[in-house]
Amino acid sequence: MATDSGSGHARLVALSSGDARGHRFSLLHRPEVPPVGAIVYIHPFAEEMNKARRMAALQARMLADRGWYVLQTDLLGCGDSAGDFGDASWEEWVSDVVRAADWLRGETGLAPALWGLRAGCLLAAAAAQRVAWTPRLLFWQPVISGRQHLQQFLRLKVAGEMLSGGQEARSGSGKLRDELLGGQSIEVAGYRLSPELAQGLDAARLLPPPVPGRLIWLELTSGEPGGLSPAAVNAISPWLEAGWQVSSAVVSGPAFWQTQEVEVAPLLLQESASRLLEGMA
Repeated sequence: MATDSGSGHARLVALSSGDARGHRFSLLHRPEVPPVGAIVYIHPFAEEMNKARRMAALQARMLADRGWYVLQTDLLGCGDSAGDFGDASWEEWVSDVVRAADWLRGETGLAPALWGLRAGCLLAAAAAQRVAWTPRLLFWQPVISGRQHLQQFLRLKVAGEMLSGGQEARSGSGKLRDELLGGQSIEVAGYRLSPELAQGLDAARLLPPPVPGRLIWLELTSGEPGGLSPAAVNAISPWLEAGWQVSSAVVSGPAFWQTQEVEVAPLLLQESASRLLEGMA
């Protein structure tokens, strides 16, 4: 169930969670040309979401101009959705993605693809195992290991404590991870991280759903584009072995999800739109 407002190229949609958690704020971009597909955007973790808003909006508009329905949704406790970040769990976020995809399919009659950025790729891979179809997947700079991503996030707290002379910094991110997995919430860079969210992220791996489909894997480099990193090649290998058709590329552009100023990567936008349309053939 959803309520919406607005008209034209994009409209606001409030997706119901089906419980007391409240609605998920979403933005639906409608194509103004004959539709060719539908896709759900899954944002990255914590502050990376805010850094990436500009790129996500530009890609959504470009895809809509080329015939795609695009649903941008804020997960529980993120952006303008209901709840606090500290109340979220990994399982609830996966359910949010599945609910958004199901809603978009009902709205358009098309089986949506899932487009993830960074940790959003982990959520996309998990949600792909729960929807009633095999979705095409678009990964932007995917996080391969949730455990490593969690440790990197916890280092922000360690660094902050070192700068302020805090004593806990001496124990490092390992102690913080143990506290989280032991059931304690902690605050990192202004975000309250719950044990449920930390445990889910810690266990998340970028593994292929059992029914093979199409995966587009795109990464950015600040220099001249070359081949994928050894880590990416190793991560893609299980997908190929599982029968997935994988299309990959490295394009030039800034790491916009972590830059100090808002940055855009035009080549990534073009590459994504082109490869998505190629996959429709």
